[in-house]
Amino acid sequence: MTLLPITLYGDAILKKKAKKVHKVDDKLMTLIKNMFDTMHNANGMGLAANQVGSDKSVFIVDISSVKGHEKEKPRVFLNPVIVEESEEKIPFEEGCLSIPELRAEVVRPKGIKLIYQDLDLKERELTDDELLARVIQHEYDHLNGVFFVERIETDELKKLKKSLKKIQDRKIDIDYPVAPKAK
Repeated sequence: MTLLPITLYGDAILKKKAKKVHKVDDKLMTLIKNMFDTMHNANGMGLAANQVGSDKSVFIVDISSVKGHEKEKPRVFLNPVIVEESEEKIPFEEGCLSIPELRAEVVRPKGIKLIYQDLDLKERELTDDELLARVIQHEYDHLNGVFFVERIETDELKKLKKSLKKIQDRKIDIDYPVAPKAK
């Protein structure tokens, strides 16, 4: 098992738009395997490549640890694009491995339609309006340089500013490897 250090709030790579994947090679497959190891070790449900220092347009999802979703298989999404969102929006409490220990209610579309490529670079389509849709939207945001805290009410965000600064400065205890603060 190889654990990759997770980038934290404030790290520049998390604000950059991810670059399209053009080939699936051993290097990418190793990255994906290590991303799964890292995500599972940190008890996450999703992880975007930029959260482990890669600029590739890749994220992974595994919601099988959640009650009612035990039969869901781990998934890999390359070059994803959300092409439709439901008009119905719902609140849901979210957390993030790059913003450890903070949670906030985020309002997002209940359902989505996603176009992505699989590991054979074949185009696939996924439509969902449950937990999978929520996790996909969260990880998709990462690939576009957006944090969940940027989607909450301004007053709520103000309350989190001190905690976000502590995370950015690495002044918190985290039980998984994190990337050193970029200088």
